[in-house]
Parts: sequence; C-alpha cells; structure tokens
Amino acid sequence: MMEAPLEEERPTGASVGIEGADHGQELKVSEEAVSFMSSIEPEELQRCVFADSLVTVSEGGRDLGKFSVTVEFSHRGQQPCMLLHAQSQGTIDDNPCGTTVTAYLSTELEVLEEEYHEFVKLEGKSLDKRCHMVQRDSHMVIDKVTTVGEEVTKESVSYPMSVLRGLVTEGSNLLLMRLIALRKKVPENMNFMSLDQGLHIINTTFSELGLKQLDVGGETVEVFGLERTVHSVEDSPTTWQSYFLGDGHLASRVQVGSPVTMRLLQLPSQLQRGFEKIPLVWEEDMQMCSKFLDRKEELKANHTSYLRQHPEIRALISDFLQFLLLRKPDDVVQFAREYFLPFASSRSPEASLKPLSL
Repeated sequence: MMEAPLEEERPTGASVGIEGADHGQELKVSEEAVSFMSSIEPEELQRCVFADSLVTVSEGGRDLGKFSVTVEFSHRGQQPCMLLHAQSQGTIDDNPCGTTVTAYLSTELEVLEEEYHEFVKLEGKSLDKRCHMVQRDSHMVIDKVTTVGEEVTKESVSYPMSVLRGLVTEGSNLLLMRLIALRKKVPENMNFMSLDQGLHIINTTFSELGLKQLDVGGETVEVFGLERTVHSVEDSPTTWQSYFLGDGHLASRVQVGSPVTMRLLQLPSQLQRGFEKIPLVWEEDMQMCSKFLDRKEELKANHTSYLRQHPEIRALISDFLQFLLLRKPDDVVQFAREYFLPFASSRSPEASLKPLSL
C-alpha cells in the first residue's frame, strides 16, 4: 500500500524524527551523517569524476553481465550539479534483467532529480519498475509505475524537503560511497534516511569493514571496505558490502547472501586508456532526452512558421502529388524532374539539365 504524503512540515536538524509507517518507529538521521554531507569540498568531488566498469559473476565464476557507474560535472537548468549514471545489465536464470539510475545531485549530494528503471524479462510475464523523483515547490515529488505483465500500478507521494535532510537514494548512495572511500574512514553513527520499494521513509546505515587484500587483474592490492544496510518497513534489512581502491575506484560489490558478485577485472593503471565504452541508451538519459525533445519542438515550430509564411508550398506539393497519382510513372524521380523543370526558369539552360542532388 502506498504511504500517504506527509502534509505537516517538520523541523530540520541533525536529528529528524519521523514516525515509520505502520510500525510507529522513529527514524533518525545522525548528526555525523548530516555533517559529512555538508563538509564535502569541491576538490573531493573533482576526484570522483571518473567511470567504473565491473563484471557480474556467479558463485561458480560464470559471467552474468556488467555494472558501470559514471560521474561528471553538469548543469540542471542554471544550477551546477553532479550527474551520475549507473547501469547494470545481465541475466537471472537466463532471463534478461537490468537496472538504470540517472541522478542530478547538488554538491552536498541533495537529490535534484532522479530516474530509476528496473526490468526483468520473463517468459510469458515481464516486470518493469520506474520511479521518478524531482524537487518541486519545496517538496520531493515521487512517481512510481510498476508493470507486471499487462497489469500497471501507479503510486505517487510527496514529502516536504524539510523532512528529507540526510536522504540517500540509489543514485546519491554510489557517489557518497566514493567520497567515503577517498577519505578512507567512516565516521561513527553514519545513519541516513532512504526510501524503500513502497516509498516509505526508512533508515540506511554505513559502517567500515576496514582494509583487506584483493586480487585484481593478477595483482594483489589493498582495498577499503564499506558496508551499507538498508532497513525496510515491510521486509528484512538488506546489506551490501563494497571494496574500493585507494583512488576511489570500485573493486568489488556484493549483496550479503547473494551468490552474485560484481568485481573489477583490471586495475585502472593496467588499462591502456580510459574504460570500455558503454552503449549509449539516450532514452534512459534525462539530460539527452530533454535536449532531444527541446530540439524537436524547436524544429517543429520553425517548420510550421515557414509553411505558414509560404502557403504556396502546400498548393505546389498537393498539385504534384495529384498529377503523380494520375500518371503513376515507373520512374518517379525522372517524372519529378520533368514536372519541376519549368519552375527553374531563372537558372541557365545548362544548369537546368543537371540532375537534382539529394
């Protein structure tokens, strides 16, 4: 069941109290968590601008897919921000599945807009989940659409931004972990808030796993470990363990209890230059999709204006099509050339004999 929007503005602060739906529990965002997000320096964000590319393997070593994360500086409207794009593609029991996250984040990791898409293609029935959140009028407006086969379920919720200080989403979580890994230290009591599948506000915590040795591309390297636990109103907590290289690159990632592991095959220094190019799915990129739609509308308006200023175009094309359909010539190009040739009276005879160039 969808949680009703929170109508009452609650005070902001390091310890924000929100009653958990159906459980009467109080959710807390720790002072350490809020302080960490507000202490992020531009130089730290600059060090986070790179791409990660890992493979997903089964417990037996079978290649199941790929996982990638890119972070870059961008703009949303006139506001400078960070743009994060993450994508996971693979198979579950030979059924195609994938997850895509595109997030625009402020320099303090506040979510300005985020698009989440998850799918599993099963024989006879497919699952598709889409969740879009955006800041609007001092609220975070969240719309979720779940499609199971032919059944479509829509949910919407709106939370005042005053109660979402310390919010960590699927997108901001990935950048947050890079920043923590670069500092190589997890402050005590790193307790944030997040949203579960039912759009309930829940707690998510980060803790330190310490240093360990890991084999990457035939080399033994030291990695720094982070553990993220996401609590839920309806289900048991879910825990992920991630290990990072000294420069912030993700080396491995696994959900505790899952036989599937994401791991880095080669050290960044071993790659000749950059990372493997990831196929671009522009429909999944909010920035590119927005630019495409804006340009499409701009061209449509320009073309409509031109046709309105030159009504003779419609009459000319209409006459040509009627004549074409009456004659039904085998060579349409030659027929068009002969039809429009008299209109080129201003051109020289030699130029008029040249074929049209498409």
